Amino acid sequence: HLHFPPLFGHEYSHMYIDFRGIRDRWLRDQQAEIPGFDYFQNSVRAVDAQRKYAIDNPMGWAGYSENVWGLTACDGPGDFRQVIEGRERQFFSYSARGPGDRDDGTIAPTAALASLPFAPTHVLACLKALKARYGAAIYTRYGFLDSFNPTLTVRDGPLQHGRIVPGIGWVDSDYLGIDQGPIVIQIENHRSEIVWKAMRGEPNLVRGLKRAGFTGGWLDNT
Repeated sequence: HLHFPPLFGHEYSHMYIDFRGIRDRWLRDQQAEIPGFDYFQNSVRAVDAQRKYAIDNPMGWAGYSENVWGLTACDGPGDFRQVIEGRERQFFSYSARGPGDRDDGTIAPTAALASLPFAPTHVLACLKALKARYGAAIYTRYGFLDSFNPTLTVRDGPLQHGRIVPGIGWVDSDYLGIDQGPIVIQIENHRSEIVWKAMRGEPNLVRGLKRAGFTGGWLDNT
């Protein structure tokens, strides 16, 4: 498994490239130890690890559960420390977040939703849980706001982003295109594979993959 804590590292290249069944030299060398493993399966594992991290919730953040999870690069309330329920907590502004890596309790819906092709059952359960629990506080005109933090329900000082919503916690006030875009693309890849199919016929992409040493799967038929 290739380790990278924020989920965007396991999602963005997969928005355009169907990595199922194609392998570079490094992956081919791993086949004896991990038969059938590819970069798509690597992302499946990364999603599973994030969900399990939320279930275990080693840092005790509010809201984390089997159906509410997702850490990636996103907005945050600000760069400050604050004591909450007798424990000093560190919060961040915009930052890459992952399990055990700058995890400040900030959940980004894009982290889970852009993982739809990797774990559709768990991602759809997360989507339903987010809307049921947090509703219009985080889902408005253009879909999900960038991020929210159920642990930060009161702020002792100024916020760099967003606002405190009573009964919810901190909620961002922005939609970020770099986070909204992956949601839309990955929904459609899961539904129809339209982006993957289009990119399989893109000669520059195909040539680049082959020059990088990828073989197998759909790539051998182009």
